[in-house]
Amino acid sequence: MGRLLPRHPSLLLAAAAALAAIWSSSSLAVVRCAPVYGPDYLVDGNQLVDMQYHMGPVVSGSPTNLYLIWYGRWEPAAQAVLRDFLASLSTPAPFPAVSDWWSRTPRMYTDQTGANVTAAFAVAGEHFDAGYSHGASLRRIDVQSVIRSAVYAYPDPLPLDPYSGAYLVLTSADVQMDEFCRAVCGFHYFTFASVVGVTVPYAWVGNSGTQCPGQCAYPFAAAQYGAGTAGGQVVLRPPNGDVGVDGMVIVLGHELAEMATNPLVNAWYAGDTPTAPTEIADLCLGVYGDGGGGGGLVGNVSRAPDGSAYNVNGVNGRRFLVQWLWNPVRGACYGPNASN
Repeated sequence: MGRLLPRHPSLLLAAAAALAAIWSSSSLAVVRCAPVYGPDYLVDGNQLVDMQYHMGPVVSGSPTNLYLIWYGRWEPAAQAVLRDFLASLSTPAPFPAVSDWWSRTPRMYTDQTGANVTAAFAVAGEHFDAGYSHGASLRRIDVQSVIRSAVYAYPDPLPLDPYSGAYLVLTSADVQMDEFCRAVCGFHYFTFASVVGVTVPYAWVGNSGTQCPGQCAYPFAAAQYGAGTAGGQVVLRPPNGDVGVDGMVIVLGHELAEMATNPLVNAWYAGDTPTAPTEIADLCLGVYGDGGGGGGLVGNVSRAPDGSAYNVNGVNGRRFLVQWLWNPVRGACYGPNASN
């Protein structure tokens, strides 16, 4: 079994405490985010990218337990899409599959012990916070308090799982988050022991369907930077019929890939400082197939009989659109639907 914590957890915790101090001094520093869509954000395929390993752990537990916190009011159909996406990460499906997307990029990253990023995920627990325990307008630091409430809930708390767990806070379309839509679509980080009791990775993703689909659900909505098109790319039909939820799948995949390869902000990233790392999904933001890149072009993707767009297959006959990720062997953005 892989380990989330390295062989000397005291060193890891010391590093985490130092980063926590930096983060606490600024609401923006260190937190890793999926930025809002911008057509000029994408990395030029010819640009030299210096992706480096900084000696920290990767998420390698097998399986890695995912604990879902549904914050706000959720429809069962929307939850089913996101659950099926998470199940698809480690369950075979027709090629190109979500599991192929995971195994051919994030899975290839290792830590100093030689452990690869996990190949197996299991939804090990769910908590429903339909009462908006911390209000309908959250700050980033509030996400840790939401997790704390879930793991200390009575009478049915989520397990506190620092060695094999990761926590996903998913907020409904009516929940506002600090900088949501303006600067970020999602983020990942790690909990502070002073708040939750342990250090464990987590991610937050919000439903942008009514707040800012053009920023956080592109290409399923007209980008903010164009009226119905972006760089000549028409708006695509979402594969599961829900712009906000299918947009969440894109952001959730982005954050899971970065959380797995850089859970404590001291593993895999490009750049000189952990306060502003560029991670494996940041490098490929907006690329979904061959020909994707600057100017808003998503690349070559498949079309279902109903006209919806996708690039990977999942469980229960689902189809999803996920962005490509930085492949450490190829030194380029890559996905299983690539022509080569």
